[in-house]
Amino acid sequence: MTYEREFDREAIYRIRVKGTLDPEWADWFGGLEVVSQKGDETLLVGPVADQAALYGLLTKIRNLGLPLLSVVRIKQAP
Repeated sequence: MTYEREFDREAIYRIRVKGTLDPEWADWFGGLEVVSQKGDETLLVGPVADQAALYGLLTKIRNLGLPLLSVVRIKQAP
């Protein structure tokens, strides 16, 4: 089975977590846009370099104790 290294390339992700983060966390999350949502949720949106970088972001979310609600790969970056 091969994925032609598709997931080793940069893509745009939308990560939704339970909890409210201030937009000032953007730098800590590699420049992702941090957007507070209704219902005590936060969206992290933006380009992620590859799968290794995605796992790094998910580790940061876990380390903050934020429940992960969803991870959506929106599209491959141009």
